[in-house]
Amino acid sequence: MKFTFTGKKLEASGDLRAYAEKKIGKLDRFFKAESEAFITFSTERGRFRAEVTINNNGMYYRVSELTSDMYASVDSACAAIEQQIRKNKGRLEKRLRDGAFDKEVRTFYAPSDENESDDDFEVIRVKHFSMKPMTTEEAILQMNLLRHEFFAFKNQENNDAFSVVYHRKNGGYGLISESKA
Repeated sequence: MKFTFTGKKLEASGDLRAYAEKKIGKLDRFFKAESEAFITFSTERGRFRAEVTINNNGMYYRVSELTSDMYASVDSACAAIEQQIRKNKGRLEKRLRDGAFDKEVRTFYAPSDENESDDDFEVIRVKHFSMKPMTTEEAILQMNLLRHEFFAFKNQENNDAFSVVYHRKNGGYGLISESKA
């Protein structure tokens, strides 16, 4: 597992990093392919937050824990993410389709037009993300794992058409899909 550490308003000690690597490294047994772990340490009003995001072949798991001790936050985050992985890995592999975690992922890059100089529509941040073909149920599951309001994906049920699932304000989910003519 590859680790990336970030500190916000806090510099993580070598001992803390080694502890987090040891605890979170144990989660690598759930994955066949090499995975990446992004760990962010921060402090808020005298409490310590550990945010852990694991990327395995385009599937993301994210947990954030806030406690009075940074080591306890790492322990709590590790336990929560392990529970999340167990619950959702079983669900994906049993209910949706076999090999949901084995598929190779292609990267999608949003085009940027650097010649445009209109200040009214200034792009503040650009994100690059991987898009893998998946079913609508998988996309909803992934959106819920990330705790996002929407999720873009290639819809396997619609000839890999670009699609977006989102939370509706009145409950339930919505689907926006590219029409393949």
